[in-house]
Amino acid sequence: MAKALVGHVGGYDPRLVFEMRRLRQRVRDLELEVMQLREENDALASSVTDAHLISLEVAKESVLA
Repeated sequence: MAKALVGHVGGYDPRLVFEMRRLRQRVRDLELEVMQLREENDALASSVTDAHLISLEVAKESVLA
């Protein structure tokens, strides 16, 4: 029915088409940013975990010594 209404009215409004393209590009940009932030977060989380484990081992060794 939407196609029938659009055809009846005379086609798509160019402003609406432009806005839809702009919004789709914005969504793609945001999805890419989210993916990059997740990768960065994973890298930081693993480095913090590694550093925390190392500090625990050092603390354990100093207590035993």
